[in-house]
Amino acid sequence: MLSLAVSALSFQNQMLRAPVKGSPKVLMQEAEAAPAPLAKSSSVPVLDKKKFGNMAGGALLTDIYVEGFRRLDSNAPYEEGPGDWATSTEPKNQADMIALAQKQNPVLGFWDPLNIISEDVSPETIGWFRHAEIKHGRVAMAAFVGYCLQYNGVVFPWNIQAPIGGGTSTFSAISFADIAAVGGPADQWDALPTLAKVQILLGVGFLEMWGETSVALELDGEKHYVKGGKPGYYPKFADRFPHPMPLNLWDPFGFTKKMTPERKEKALIAEVNNGRLAMIGIFSFIASSKGLVVPGTDTLGLTPYAGEIMAPFTTNDVSLPFVENMMSVVGKLGY
Repeated sequence: MLSLAVSALSFQNQMLRAPVKGSPKVLMQEAEAAPAPLAKSSSVPVLDKKKFGNMAGGALLTDIYVEGFRRLDSNAPYEEGPGDWATSTEPKNQADMIALAQKQNPVLGFWDPLNIISEDVSPETIGWFRHAEIKHGRVAMAAFVGYCLQYNGVVFPWNIQAPIGGGTSTFSAISFADIAAVGGPADQWDALPTLAKVQILLGVGFLEMWGETSVALELDGEKHYVKGGKPGYYPKFADRFPHPMPLNLWDPFGFTKKMTPERKEKALIAEVNNGRLAMIGIFSFIASSKGLVVPGTDTLGLTPYAGEIMAPFTTNDVSLPFVENMMSVVGKLGY
């Protein structure tokens, strides 16, 4: 299956690339070629956007995924070499993590009740957990702010859905205010049209996929976080898609460009601490909305939520595959 996917992407790549004299050499080889070790310094050519327009982004995006599939489908191992963890400045052992914990919170220090960071912990494990914490902290910060805004009725002043072309269609007009009127943020999610939920989940899935793409990280001069790269780093969008992507997900306005490495390190420590607090905050809101006693939030009078927090769909979404079976067990699993 992967071979077929690589072959299809390779064909698409050749169709996107115009045969212009002196154009950059395509580094992606045909999938049928004899497998060779994949050098960690593999790069993807960047076409001249003035010459090729948006097609340059399309060709580059194809190259990225051809190389990604080739790495998965090849019988040859990926060459790690000494430049991954041996030269990485990221924490790679228990001593490094103890030192980092002291910087992040001198009062609490190193606290590891699950003994995740043992004496023989691998650097890959450290990189994975650090990246997970940073990413979940960022999501929690957005969720906390979003919960506060949505709970207080702050909405966009337009429709989330309207009849196509202004005429009659199966899509009735639904405004953001209509969604906000149904109750708290969890009820608002349940009230979204099924297609809106699917679009959101697909968008999140795409962002997750792009953030984990090693080839995209290498184009920025970075490495994957389990290969000695920087946890929390997100690859750029610019000039890598067949249509304009004017802003990057991380630091879209370039506020951190002029920061010194020391200032960036201090800002990341602050971000981790804010993310930890936001994770506590958003879970406190959710728990209070389910009737649990949470000091600090149980007295706020949050709108009760009778639905299932962990179920992304409701009975309104049974048109989707598997949803009807999933809903048959919601609330019956004994917790």
